[in-house]
Amino acid sequence: MRIDAYNAVSQIYQANSVSKVKSTAKTSSASDKFEISDTAKTYQTAKSAVNAASDVRMDKVNDIKARMAAGTYNVSSEDVADKILNSVSTLTF
Repeated sequence: MRIDAYNAVSQIYQANSVSKVKSTAKTSSASDKFEISDTAKTYQTAKSAVNAASDVRMDKVNDIKARMAAGTYNVSSEDVADKILNSVSTLTF
């Protein structure tokens, strides 16, 4: 490669010249703004309510425990069979 040919090309395209960048934005009056939409606020409220709730519904657990201790908790065999069949039918092999 000839260096004089490179110099001629760079002079044509002015690759060696430095140009100044003009600033058009004023930093004192321009400011960025961050806003959260109403939908996001509602979602955040719902998510925090779900996170605060317990996974176990202790009122139902305590009710069933009390009925089992009293001997009044009865489940029909048909209901048990239906639950077993429904859980087996949803399995994929």
